[in-house]
Amino acid sequence: MDVEAFAAVHGAEWERLTMLTRRSRLTAGEADEVVRLYQAVATHLSTIRSAAPDPALVSELSQLLGHARARIAGSHEASWRDLGRFFLVSLPAAFYRVRWWTVGAALLSIGLAVAVGIHVASTPAAMAQLGTPSELKAYADQAFAAYYSNHPAPAFAAQVWTNNAWIAAQCVGLGITGFIPVMVLFQNFVHVGEAAAIMANHGNLGAFFGLILPHGQLELTAIFIACGTGLKLFWTMVDPGHRPRGRALAEEGRSLITVALGLVGVLALSGVIEGFVVRTTLPTAVKISIGTLSLAAYWTYTLVLGRRAVAAGETGDVGADYAGATLPVVG
Repeated sequence: MDVEAFAAVHGAEWERLTMLTRRSRLTAGEADEVVRLYQAVATHLSTIRSAAPDPALVSELSQLLGHARARIAGSHEASWRDLGRFFLVSLPAAFYRVRWWTVGAALLSIGLAVAVGIHVASTPAAMAQLGTPSELKAYADQAFAAYYSNHPAPAFAAQVWTNNAWIAAQCVGLGITGFIPVMVLFQNFVHVGEAAAIMANHGNLGAFFGLILPHGQLELTAIFIACGTGLKLFWTMVDPGHRPRGRALAEEGRSLITVALGLVGVLALSGVIEGFVVRTTLPTAVKISIGTLSLAAYWTYTLVLGRRAVAAGETGDVGADYAGATLPVVG
């Protein structure tokens, strides 16, 4: 086939399609013409590829068809509306759907920390395993508080955020195992209980809560959210309900990513509180109040906006244009 002769015959159609795809608005007739020309050019491209595959012409027509396809089917571009929808609809819906998993993780973890703290504080042998008397006294009188002031506030806040983000990432990314979130909670809250026991035995339990509560209320809630979300994905694998298991895991997995993105902000805020508020000379009651207000803001955001979004059918999953079509199922 003579490619030049073929291009000369059909060149006018290609130029017309190019012109139409560049217009900002199309009339009804022009839209119909775009569809007709798209079908014709697709046939031309197929003919060239099979009879005389000229690389330059194939590339040119492929790009033209791509632009035409976007005009016909529409294209999705990120906008401020998408960003607003994420923070006002998708994210609170995703947080709301894991609220009971979050609460469950919190109750079990705090219960574990309290049990470990009471056991270590009341059992000299268990306390002795944590260090010598001089080491424990130095920890209670100096090291615990020094942790919050040994580094510049910006660097400390970044370090805290990075560490907590890594813990949350393990819970979210490996939550489907069912084991990793439980292990993370167990390890962290055993340490919390041990630290509280050491501080209590040296008369510094008030200092312990004064240092941990301003940031810990939101920070630990973020860890509970991450672990609860991971465990919810694990349970979805075990019991997908009326949905096919693959579809259920895909939907919950995409919602899990929404939660993970939201936790970036939650952990950033807790890191700022830990880095810039805890070390200040503000009264302890004021510091704790700041932490309590941040926690209240999270739950208000989740329960008010999340309940509204879920009631409207939102799940935190991406839209159908990204997720793709799904077959209906019974139930």
